[in-house]
Order: sequence, then C-alpha cells, then structure tokens
Amino acid sequence: MLAAPLRRARRCLFLSGSVTMATGGTTTPPSVPRHTNRLINEKSPYLLQHAHNPVDWYPWGQEAFDKAKRENKLIFLSVGYSTCHWCHVMEEESFKNKEIGEIMNKNFVCIKVDREERPDVDKVYMTFVQATSGGGGWPMSVWLTPDLKPFVGGTYFPPEDGVHRVGFRTVLLRIAEQWKENKDALLENSQKILETLQHISEICVRGQESPPPSKEVMATCFQQLSNSYDEDYGGFSKSPKFPTPVNLNFLFTYWALHRTTPEGARALQMALHTLKMMAHGGIHDHIGQGFHRYSTDQHWHVPHFEKMLYDQGQLAATYSRAFQISGDEFFADVTQDILLYVLRDLSDQAGGFYSAEDADSYPTAASQEKREGAFCVWAAEEIRALLPDPVEGATEGTTLGDVFMHHYGVKETGNVSPMKDPHQELKGKNVLIVQCSPELTAARFGLEPGRLGALLREGRRRLSTARAQRPRPHLDTKMLAAWNGLMISGFAQAGAALAQHEYVSRAAQAAAFLRRHLFHPASGRLLRSCYRGKDSTVEQSAVPIQGFLEDYVFVIQALFDLYEASLEQGWLEWALQLQHMQDKLFWDPKGFAYFSSEAGDPSLLLRLKGDQDGAEPTANSITVTNLLRAASYSGHMEWVEKAGQILAAFSERLQKIPITLPEMARATAVFHHTLKQVVICGDPQGEDTKEMLRCVHSVFSPNKVLMLADGDSSGFLYRQLPFLASLERKDGKATAYVCSNFVCSLPVTSPQELRGMLCP
Repeated sequence: MLAAPLRRARRCLFLSGSVTMATGGTTTPPSVPRHTNRLINEKSPYLLQHAHNPVDWYPWGQEAFDKAKRENKLIFLSVGYSTCHWCHVMEEESFKNKEIGEIMNKNFVCIKVDREERPDVDKVYMTFVQATSGGGGWPMSVWLTPDLKPFVGGTYFPPEDGVHRVGFRTVLLRIAEQWKENKDALLENSQKILETLQHISEICVRGQESPPPSKEVMATCFQQLSNSYDEDYGGFSKSPKFPTPVNLNFLFTYWALHRTTPEGARALQMALHTLKMMAHGGIHDHIGQGFHRYSTDQHWHVPHFEKMLYDQGQLAATYSRAFQISGDEFFADVTQDILLYVLRDLSDQAGGFYSAEDADSYPTAASQEKREGAFCVWAAEEIRALLPDPVEGATEGTTLGDVFMHHYGVKETGNVSPMKDPHQELKGKNVLIVQCSPELTAARFGLEPGRLGALLREGRRRLSTARAQRPRPHLDTKMLAAWNGLMISGFAQAGAALAQHEYVSRAAQAAAFLRRHLFHPASGRLLRSCYRGKDSTVEQSAVPIQGFLEDYVFVIQALFDLYEASLEQGWLEWALQLQHMQDKLFWDPKGFAYFSSEAGDPSLLLRLKGDQDGAEPTANSITVTNLLRAASYSGHMEWVEKAGQILAAFSERLQKIPITLPEMARATAVFHHTLKQVVICGDPQGEDTKEMLRCVHSVFSPNKVLMLADGDSSGFLYRQLPFLASLERKDGKATAYVCSNFVCSLPVTSPQELRGMLCP
C-alpha cells in the first residue's frame, strides 16, 4: 500500500477550487530559450508550448517507455491541452521551475500528452484518476510504473505545500522515496488497480439482453433532466454550467414524440429557455461571436473564456433546430453569429477548422503577464470613451454609452462578483450580459423600440474594432477529424434549416479537406489530426496518428448531414465506406458496441467504451443513429441489428441513469420508431423539387432520412436501393413518398400534404 502521507496527498489533489493561481512571469522571456527538449520536434501546439521547459519531456512513445524500463524509473505522465488555463498555471509554477525540473529529471521519465491528439491515452488514465478520487480534470498528473500501470494520480498541484494541500515538489520527492523503499508493494498495488479498472470499465451484453424499451428510457431521462433543471436561468446544474447540447437535443426529440402532452410542452420550454438564457449570458461573446466553454456561475454570466470548436459545431446545429421548431428568428440569428465566428477565426484557408482559442491573453501589447478573459472584458470608462455620442430622441443627456451599458449590465466598478474572481483578474471589469428586454431598455431611455437594435449594433461594432487592437489569445491550429466532423454537421444542418446555401458549401469544403488531408485512400482509414505549418501549409506528424472511434463516428454523421443538405451522393458513398471500416476496426463481437480505440497497441492498458454524453456525445451514442441512417441508405439491415446490440450493451445504464446518456436515450426512440425514408422524386434543378426539399428542411422530425430520387438508375442510391426504381413522379411533378422499412406511402405532390405526413 501507499504510505499514509501519499494517500493523504492523493485526497488533496482534487481540491482545485482552493488552489492559488500563477502570477506568470514578470520579465520578458529571453529571445534565445535557455532550455530545449525533444518536444520541439512535435507538431501539437500543446507539446510545443512545453518544448523550452527545463523538464526533459518525452512525447508518448517507445523511446520513453524503453528509457523507463532500462533505467528502472517511474514515469510521470502529464496530460493537458493548449487552451487549458490550469495547464498554463502548472507550467508557470512548476514545469518552468529549474529546481522542480531537476527533481523530475533525476527521478522520473517525464511524458507530455496532448489529450486532443491522444484521447485514448487520456481516457485510460482519467478512468484511473476518477476511480481513485471521484474527480478529474486537466492538467492530469499520473505516476506510472515502468510498464505503464498507474498507481497514484491527480490534477493540478500547486508547487509548494499549503495549509490544506501537498505541493508538487513534496509529492515528487515522496513518490521517488516510495519507489526506492517499497518498489515491490507499489508494483503489486498497480497490478491490483489495473485489474479493478478492467472490471469496472467493462461494458457488454449480459446474457440475452435486448434493447431497453424506449418509452421507459425516454420518460426516465426526461424526469431526471426535469428534476435537475434550473427554472430561472435554464441549464441543468447550479454551477459550473456547461452548454451540453446533448440534453437539449434529447428534449427536442422528446417534444417531437409528445407534442400534445404537458410533458412535451415542458421539454420544449426547458430547451428553448436554456438556449435563450445562454445566448443572453456572458458565456456568449456578444462582441466577437461564438460561445465560451462554460459558465462559472448559475446565471451564464462569468465564463471560462476558452472557445472550443466542438461547442460551436454542436451549438450551431442545436440553435438551428430551435429555429426549425419555433420559427423564432432569434435562434436563427444566434446560429449565424456562431458560424460567423468560426468562418472568421477558426477556419484554415485549406478548408479545415482549428481546434480552439485560449482563455488567457495579454491585456495590452506592453503587458508582461497573461490574464484570463483579458481579450473579452471591459472597463466602464473604456465603453464611455468609445460611445460618447448623444442619442437623438432619447431622454436628454443620454449617450450611446448609457444605452449600451444599461442593456449589457455594465457597472462603473465592474460587474464580476469577487466570489467568481478569487484571483482578482477581472476586478473593475465587465463581462457583457443582456439583462433587459429590448422593450425595457428602450422604455428606460424614452426610445422608440424599433431604434434600439441599430444603436446596439453600432455599439458592438465599435467595441469590436477596439478589441481588435488588443493582443489575441493563443489559437490552437491543430485540426482534428472528429471536431471537424461536428463543425461540418453544424454548417450543413444550419444551411438546410436556414436555407443558406453558403453554409452548405462551407461544409462541403471542409469535408473535401478531410478527404484530402485526414483520409488515406489506399487503406480506407481516417487520420486523427493535421496541423497548420509554416506559410499556412497543412502538415502531418512524422508518424501520423490513426483515427479513433470518435473520428469515424462524427465524420460519418457529418457526411450524412452533408448529403441531406446538398444531395451530393459522393458524401453518402464515403460515409458507408467509413462505416464498414469502423465496424472492422472497433466493433466488439463478444460484448457488443464499439471500443474507443483499435486493438493491437501494447501501450494501451485498456480498450474502453465511453459511457457518458458530456460536452461532446460519446461515440457509441451517435453511432446508433448513424447505423440506422446507414441501413436506410444502403438496405444493409445488419446495421440495424448492430444498433440494437449497442443499446442492449448499455441497457442497464439507460434504464437507471439515462441522464448520463441523453443522446443514446434519444437514439432508443429513433430505433424503436423506425426511421422514415422521405424520398423526393424530381429533377434536382426543378423549382417544384426545391420547394419540396425546403418543406422537408423546415420541419424538425428526429426520425427521418431524406433522399433524392433523380431518375438516374446508374447512380449510387439506385444501386443500393432497388425499390427506388418503382417510385415515379405523379403527373410529371416532383413527388414525395414517405417510406418505412422500404414500404412507401401513397405519393404526394404538395408541400402542405408532405408537411402533414412529417408532423403527425
């Protein structure tokens, strides 16, 4: 067993709320770095951030493993990502500290991992950290035996001991001492830990289990979400609050299946209210567009300021669904706001999408240290100076600054509670949040309500121009297949729902980028990542990282969404090819469902199956619907069987705590209700065909797939689905059929009739 002080240390590792924040360097960094380690040869922006630490870092790989075995040293594994605030803090305090670096180099083989590049490594050791502590997060710090088995771990460590916590230096020295004194006990303990992890992380079908009944799963998930719902501010916790689009998409599907019931009405109200409160809140960047990662408070006010691609992609899709359902232009505007941000700030000229923007930046060009949120927050006097104009027709003496500050909750002394700013980085600053309706703001200053929109737009424009003069946060220019998939879905779904063809074109451009840079045609396999290189070229690692399950699943979903938005059959054909490859690489024929990573990597101690829909849906949840769509487009009914087997493997969790898998709970309903194949027979260029397609795109129907039968019997769809040849245009007009299990309804030629069939 571990020594008592070390056990106590482990309990302290997760008290991240009480840690002290780094103050950053106070001197200008030297132009020639004092230290350079082998991370300088990597492509990951996160690894490159650590290339000049005095720590002798290795990337994850055989060179490091061999050194640990050869020298009989423990491994210190540090996992994070380039826009992670607390990763920056731990680097400043510990990894840049020469003395701590010497302790690390003397006693350990030190390995750095970018969790966004290697989610497989991250998940194995995060499973350990969560199991042994009940918490987790990044930076993740784990100590491993030379054969990679974990025995102690945590998250952020302050450098030195405090009143209630053990410092990083002390933990390093104690662990090194334990290895010298109690090596055999540590090795034995690590083996027991691994066996326990293998047992608790196993997800498989037990006996003859079948998919759980969707009615009960949906009802339980709805009830659990309803119980955790914040009636005032929306969302499903007090704080911190994450956007979690998976919850909102579940509620939309629940509403669609229970439109006429009080529960259905409540589900829709919960989702739309949450989306409105988020869009009004400080988690939404009112000046630079897009959404920050999460809110630190109940009111969606003070965010953690980093911006992630996966949030923008999912939220664009979710807000466009809200517009489809409600017809409220507010949701269309927010969708366009998100996509404007991605087009401007996260787009590579070759067509891919970058991963993230950092939370921290220099307040001014002359600043010596970065501050969280510096790029996004405002002092009241700054806004007054930018918006001094008197407003005609308003109460005498009113300036544009008065109107703007009132509407966005700006206070002279700052509007951030000290409770949400323990390190006083935001003291005297304001995070913009809409606190009044336009009508109330207009009434407060005696304005005609119709004039307010133009005044606020002008205010935002001037603040945007001023903000552009500030030093920008770090941009992570890594491009990931999975997250690009989520963003393609966002553009494709928004393009279809909002009838904006340029969004569909951008989705197609990104899909072509994936095929060019993150797909290996000879093997038929996806790659995980590529990088913006010098002169804006696209570069690949010396040893490319192969795609993981989530890369296949999110790209396949994107290609189905892109087909429905563009009706270009090439995307459909590629999606089905990738689905076959996914089955080959990741399917578990014994326990069912898909493993997150391939077999055959000796450095991975566990092959896991994700079991939680969080900030991103877990891959098995999305793949249930992917498989049903794939079967509808191909006639391969074994994919329907696989979808049922996944639901059976997760049956116990879906019946007891479906709130942890809302996307999979949603998929149980799609599975049991059978997908409707909506077939439009017509000329793709004909106005009557376009009108029918607009009708389909304007309706939210969670269990439909759309296909165009253009009469080309040699085309991919006709070869896949022989029944299409029997469907004809009625009286020469574009004609719609709604089919289930390849048996079709009577034909209709009017959009109104079709709408009635899609919204029973």
